[in-house]
Amino acid sequence: MRNDRVFTIKDLLARPVFARARLVAGSGGTSRQVGWVHVLEITNVSPYVSPHDLILSTGLWLQSEEGREEYLLQLIHSDAAGLCVEFGTSIHGIPEQLIELADRHQFPLIVFEQPVRFVEITQDIHALLINHQHQLLKSLEAYSRQLQQRTLQSTDMSAVLHLLHEYAAKPVVYISSMEPGSFVPGLPPEMEQAIYTWYEQEVEHLDLNDSDTELWFRIDEQHMLLCHPVVCFGQVFSAVGMVVHPSAPVEYLKLLLDYTAKAAAALTLRSQFLEEKMVRNQNELIQDLMNGHIHQEEQAQTRMGLRLLVKGQYWFAGGVIEIEHQLKGTGRERMEANHQDILVLLRSLLKKNNLPSLIMLKNNQVYLCCAKEESAASTSHKLVRSLESIIGDVKRFASRNLKQVAIYAGFGKIRNRLTGMPDSLQEAYQVIEVSRSVSRMEHIYFYERMGIYQMLKALPQSFLQPFVEDHLGVLIEYDRAHHLQLVETLEAYLRNFGSKRDAAAQLFIHRQTLYNRLEKLEELMGPGYMDQGRRICLEMALLAYAMMEDKQTYQS
Repeated sequence: MRNDRVFTIKDLLARPVFARARLVAGSGGTSRQVGWVHVLEITNVSPYVSPHDLILSTGLWLQSEEGREEYLLQLIHSDAAGLCVEFGTSIHGIPEQLIELADRHQFPLIVFEQPVRFVEITQDIHALLINHQHQLLKSLEAYSRQLQQRTLQSTDMSAVLHLLHEYAAKPVVYISSMEPGSFVPGLPPEMEQAIYTWYEQEVEHLDLNDSDTELWFRIDEQHMLLCHPVVCFGQVFSAVGMVVHPSAPVEYLKLLLDYTAKAAAALTLRSQFLEEKMVRNQNELIQDLMNGHIHQEEQAQTRMGLRLLVKGQYWFAGGVIEIEHQLKGTGRERMEANHQDILVLLRSLLKKNNLPSLIMLKNNQVYLCCAKEESAASTSHKLVRSLESIIGDVKRFASRNLKQVAIYAGFGKIRNRLTGMPDSLQEAYQVIEVSRSVSRMEHIYFYERMGIYQMLKALPQSFLQPFVEDHLGVLIEYDRAHHLQLVETLEAYLRNFGSKRDAAAQLFIHRQTLYNRLEKLEELMGPGYMDQGRRICLEMALLAYAMMEDKQTYQS
């Protein structure tokens, strides 16, 4: 008995208990699945009928002409498997309009022309269904045991795929973002290519947040791909599936895929954790680069494992990811576990995006250098977009799965020399400092996008402090004494190019309140503070003040 089969009306009509039964309507629906059998004599059947239920009745509902069609339609709309009616107890025939209705909907209508014992029918069919369910569970248990054995023996995914093919008796598909795909057995090239294309467009970038979801892809009229994504840390790194006929029963196959996808996720994680034990050479290389011990670019690229290019060049992005534990009293073991999870996810995402990289964890900081070969279709902008997407994924994982862990990231200028990493790291630190201190810059990860803050971070504190005092000191002191928020008002007024309506809306205050504050501003600063030269200085001072104030608060 095949585990993936289902029992249909046609199968049940061949049982001895249906020897005296006759199919009077719905012959086109004999392939309907039967999941359970029970007796219903009430007229309001919808709440008590589930899909694939076969209903037994003595036909009491037929004694009244009113509601006959409604009764049958309730069964049809509930996706019942069919209806069996006994003659001789309550009725002796089926009205022609009901037979026509059942035929129209291909809904099997079966009659017993003599009274029968419904208990014999239910016992027979239930025993058949329960025995099949028992066999299915035994098969799944055996599959689970063998799956566990194979995953413990090695990290080879092909052994898992051959086992799945053995149990499913269907062509098996495995597509990965980090390694070549597999087909057991092989499929026609055009079919394999269609599956690859669908995976890249529809599956690879799904954010399922660890949800268990099967996916469907119609390859052609005779073939569909039933697919289950392999999810780690809320990311799709691969997918396992099987090719089935569009009308094939798939409940058992779904369970096999679910087991297999979880095993594939475990293999993926184990492979990534094993890689963490092989990073000593990377750590040494990053340390040498940070300390400026490598001066020859060719030597640096060779040690990173990059092939030397005859034409073109590489783009390199050096950066820092800071992991901040905001929950007081977080234990060392919990912190190290969080760091390890983030590191494994980061390596997997970089591999998924085909970015050769160097990674080193030191305390709560991850030092990172990524490479991208320049080509007609790949520029430094694509490297930036890939890293922005990766950082976004890491931050989402931390917010969803790690308790009060914040992620800050910064990257220096995109360079074409790996030996420029020390400069990139210094710039990366500046990006993180600005993103911490200035709220509107919290999603800026690259030095090139810091704008005016590049200059402000380059100026010494000994210069910025007096500059802020000279231009904003009188407002700062007045705010401290009277809590009037004149500095915030000036910033909103300048940011909205002198529009009183927009400034009041941004500050969430009445326009008259804004007028009163502007009068006080003019009184304290003089009437010419909106002149071009003075306004530029004020805008610079406001940026520097926000950066310095928040920095002092953070350091305290």
